[in-house]
Amino acid sequence: MTDQLRLMAVHAHPDDESSKGAATMAKYVSEGVDVLVVTCTGGERGSILNPKLQGDTYIEEHIHEVRKKEMDEAREILGVRQEWLGFIDSGLPEGDPLPPLPEGCFALEDVDKAAGELVRKIRAFRPQVITTYDENGGYPHPDHIMTHKISMVAFEGAADTEKYPEAEFGPAWQPLKLYYNQGFNRPRTEALHKAMLERGLESPYGDWLKRWDEFERVERTLTTHVPCADFFEIRDKALIAHATQIDPDGGWFRVPMELQKEVWPTEEYELAKSLVDTSLPEDDLFAGVRRP
Repeated sequence: MTDQLRLMAVHAHPDDESSKGAATMAKYVSEGVDVLVVTCTGGERGSILNPKLQGDTYIEEHIHEVRKKEMDEAREILGVRQEWLGFIDSGLPEGDPLPPLPEGCFALEDVDKAAGELVRKIRAFRPQVITTYDENGGYPHPDHIMTHKISMVAFEGAADTEKYPEAEFGPAWQPLKLYYNQGFNRPRTEALHKAMLERGLESPYGDWLKRWDEFERVERTLTTHVPCADFFEIRDKALIAHATQIDPDGGWFRVPMELQKEVWPTEEYELAKSLVDTSLPEDDLFAGVRRP
C-alpha cells in the first residue's frame, strides 16, 4: 500500500501533454495516482497544423475556444485532471531577424510573478513529483523555455513562505522530485528508424536524424525509462483529439503500433532534482517516494 501519489505535469500549450509523457500519465492514472496537467497558455497563437482544417474560418476566428474544447477531450481520454495557468501564447517567432515577441505574452512575463501562479497550483494539489521541460524547452519555443523557468522557481518556491507567503499562496508544500520530459531522444529515434528499415518500411525519422546532425544537438542524460507500452493507444487517441494540431494521417502515426511496443516500450525522463534517495537508472517517477 502507498499513500496517495500525485503527479503534476506542467506544459506550455494544449496538445503538449498528449505528445510528451501521455502514456506515462495514463499508466499512473490506471494505478490510482492522481495526475494533474497544468497548461500555461491557451495556445491562442498556435498555427493550424492539420492540413484538413486549414482555411476553416470558424476555427481561425475561434482558435482559443476550439483548442480549449480539444483539451477537454484529451483530458477525458487520458483520465487526468487539467487546469489552466491563464497566460497568453507567445507564438513561435519566424524570420531573420526574428520579430519581437507580442506584448503581454507568456514569455515576457516576470518569471517570479508567473512562477507564483504555478506555486498556487502546487500548494493546492501537493504533488510529490513534477514533470516539465529542460532549459532548452525540449525545442526552443519561447513558451517552452518560460515553462522551464517558472517550473524551476516554483519547485523551490512552493516551500518558501517568505517569497510566496501562505496568506496569499496557500500552505507551503515541497515537491520531492522534478523531471524533464525527454521523449524525443536520439536512442529512441534511431532504434525505431532502424527497425522500420529492417522491415522494409519507410521511416519518418530519416530527416529528423539529419537535422540532429546538422544542429549538433546535445544529448541529454536519460535517467528514467517508464514502461508504458500498454497505454500507447490512449496516448495516440489523446493526441488526435487535438485536431487543429495533429494530422491523423501524418508522420506521428507512421510507425506501426506493434513495432513501437516491441522496439521501444518506454517513455524517457531526465531527473533534474530529487530530495529523496533513488538509484539510477529508474523505471518509476515515484522511485524513492513510494512508502511501504
